[in-house]
Amino acid sequence: MKRFFLATITGVMLGAVVTTQVAGPLVAQEADKKASVYEQLDLFGDIFERIRAQYVEDVDESDLIEAAINGMLTSLDPHSSYLSPDDAADMRVQTRGEFGGLGIEVTQEDGFVKVVSPIDDTPADKAGMQAGDFITHVDGESVLGLGLDQAVDLMRGPIGSEIIITVVREGESEPFDVSIIRDTIKLTAVRSRTVGSTVILRLTTFSDQTFPSMRDQLARRVEDLGGMDNVNGFIIDLRNNPGGLLTQAVRVSDAFLDAGEIVSTRGRDPQDGDRFNAEPGDLAQDKPVVVLINGGSASASEIVAGALQDHRRAIVVGTKSFGKGSVQTVMPLRGDGAMRLTTARYYTPSGRSIQALGVAPDIIVEQPPRRDEEEETDEPQRGARSEADLRGSLGNDSLTEDEIRQIEEDRAKAEAAAELREDDYQLAYAIDILKGISVLGPEYAAALAAGRGN
Repeated sequence: MKRFFLATITGVMLGAVVTTQVAGPLVAQEADKKASVYEQLDLFGDIFERIRAQYVEDVDESDLIEAAINGMLTSLDPHSSYLSPDDAADMRVQTRGEFGGLGIEVTQEDGFVKVVSPIDDTPADKAGMQAGDFITHVDGESVLGLGLDQAVDLMRGPIGSEIIITVVREGESEPFDVSIIRDTIKLTAVRSRTVGSTVILRLTTFSDQTFPSMRDQLARRVEDLGGMDNVNGFIIDLRNNPGGLLTQAVRVSDAFLDAGEIVSTRGRDPQDGDRFNAEPGDLAQDKPVVVLINGGSASASEIVAGALQDHRRAIVVGTKSFGKGSVQTVMPLRGDGAMRLTTARYYTPSGRSIQALGVAPDIIVEQPPRRDEEEETDEPQRGARSEADLRGSLGNDSLTEDEIRQIEEDRAKAEAAAELREDDYQLAYAIDILKGISVLGPEYAAALAAGRGN
């Protein structure tokens, strides 16, 4: 018994020694790490004092500190940044849907400012700016080497003033200048219309107006068509939608889903993740849905497209989306400023992250470039002759006047659809898909979706 007691004591002592030997270096490493951080902070203080005392001109100390904070944040990723009190106030206004500027959503790539997407019916959109354009100069001043916020500051100015932006565009051999007149940007979050029996919902941004406006316009368009029985499907047009509020993306996705996960977010600590699920209720009442995306569809747009695609609730048509799969949290700071910090990645219901990859359409449809006006000819197109054009041709005695009238109305709709292809080929393609589904049934939609990514 005594021998057993001594063995037990020895084991405890050995355990204590082992624990001390393991914990000791860890404590020392942590202490060294803290000492290194304090040394770096002392270095920052030394540099700050030397700049303030010896720089060739007087400097504003608050500007120096803001620049240091912003540099620290922008070194993390293109979407983290410091917001001065003025910038923070501007951001709050933008989420409400009205602000001053050019009307483009931008990011930074390879040192240049890259256009994520122009906003519909804004000065930049009307001037011909396109998603994927690189801005190299603003009023002749190079933006190379500037931070994103600095480049954006160059583009700001009084409403009504002109700005000259130098653009590099894929497919163009030389850079070219674009003249834009600054204006007040009033964001119309949702526009809607009907083409035949199809309801088209054009979502331009995800502000706090987006879901309520979409819900109301969807109901109004269905009523205009005489009820859901007369609707063959819905098109959610997310092209050139740069994103916005995560909460609005969740609500828009939920509007077309009865159950299941919409999106999940995962931060550095797995416990910090969130999961958003759909609640019962489908505004489209199981009618077919097509989602249109392109390279200007980013962030919240990709959440909606990814969720509806993973649940096979919609056929996604267009070209690969932008690929912004990170979540930014805006944190208020003292002095009315704020910090925009990337805190998580988001994942679609199937568990895929689309960061830097984007959402791949089920059906890839490129938008043909519009022909320049000078390329168009005023010469009328001569239609093909038919039997009915021949002198003395026999009439059709198998149809009533009402049936003939219906055939002519259907022909007129088909001709209108052909004209739409000239104006917006991707949208016309989406409308054709819904027509095919209404004729051939849900199996046709399943067959189309089965070719995802091809």
